[in-house]
Amino acid sequence: MSGPEDEREERQRQGEDTLEEQAASVTGEITETDRQDPSVLQRIQRTLHKYPWLAPLVFLGVMLVIFSFGNERFLTPFNASLIVQQVMFVGTLAIGQTIIILTAGIDLSVGAIAVFVSVIMGKLSADFGVPGAAALIIGFGFGTAAGLLNGILITRLRLPPFIVTLGTLSIFFALNLYVSASTTIDGRDMDPIMTWTGTRIDVPFIETAVPISSFLMLGMFAIMWYVLKYTAWGRHIYATGDDPESSRLIGIKVDRVLLAVYGVAGLIYAVGGWFLLGRLGAASPQAGQDANLDSITAVVIGGTSLFGGRGTVIGTLLGAIIVGVARNGLAISQFQIGDTLIIKFDPLWQGFTIGVLVIVFVALDQWVRRVSN
Repeated sequence: MSGPEDEREERQRQGEDTLEEQAASVTGEITETDRQDPSVLQRIQRTLHKYPWLAPLVFLGVMLVIFSFGNERFLTPFNASLIVQQVMFVGTLAIGQTIIILTAGIDLSVGAIAVFVSVIMGKLSADFGVPGAAALIIGFGFGTAAGLLNGILITRLRLPPFIVTLGTLSIFFALNLYVSASTTIDGRDMDPIMTWTGTRIDVPFIETAVPISSFLMLGMFAIMWYVLKYTAWGRHIYATGDDPESSRLIGIKVDRVLLAVYGVAGLIYAVGGWFLLGRLGAASPQAGQDANLDSITAVVIGGTSLFGGRGTVIGTLLGAIIVGVARNGLAISQFQIGDTLIIKFDPLWQGFTIGVLVIVFVALDQWVRRVSN
């Protein structure tokens, strides 16, 4: 006969067997779930997370097809040169905006700094007779100082980048109007080097002339791509934007990185101001009204996350091209069937479209960030 102790041992063994069966069942369900193929949306999400420039590239292709039906002149070399001129200024500013947004910041003073620098350089050359090279150096120095001012206010006073650059936007715009007396400075009164970037070079393959500043802009993109991808400073920028506290713990001087980023961005804006002089052939205090929105739009469309730590300047270049194509296409396109006009876009729709693109691509970025690893 089995005693009470034998019965208890038997019940314990049965209980352990039951627990093992339940654990095996749960493990089997999890394993089976893990083995399930991801859905189409999940595959798209993971692909866009790995290649953030892919979405703007596809979108650019769609826009080119649509606008080519809206106007037969859209894909002509002459119109392409107009788009290049527009992309040149916005793209240059977007390089500086990119490295700032990579640190989870933002710069609303980008256009004001660029235009103010162009006015300073133009006024020094035309009104005070300062040699062109010296005027350029002074202008570049001022742009760098303006960027450093933003960086100091952000790192030392711990103010949000949005508030700081919103304030300096108003400051630099007011100084711009004061220094220029709200009048345009004619490029013919300046040293030739001030407007040299507007000199056109014939490009054999597209049978049109392209300003020198466009090639300089591409060179700047190439340099920044290399810096972000292959230098320690570039890796520190990504780390600072992704997680500043963890970056501090591993020895990265976050404040120093931020200060350098805003200083370099200011220098890039100053170069953009020089390009603007060449594009307009004058220093206009009213130029660059859409530069802030367009530069941010180019960066966001290009796949750089507003939350920091993810993005590339290659994507930003695609974003700048998309902004230029959108503004140009909406300005010249009209859709008709036979002789009946169906759609002709009012110029006001350009701003509307840019705003919609910002919202759509930020929403896309949030969706992509939720990708499961």
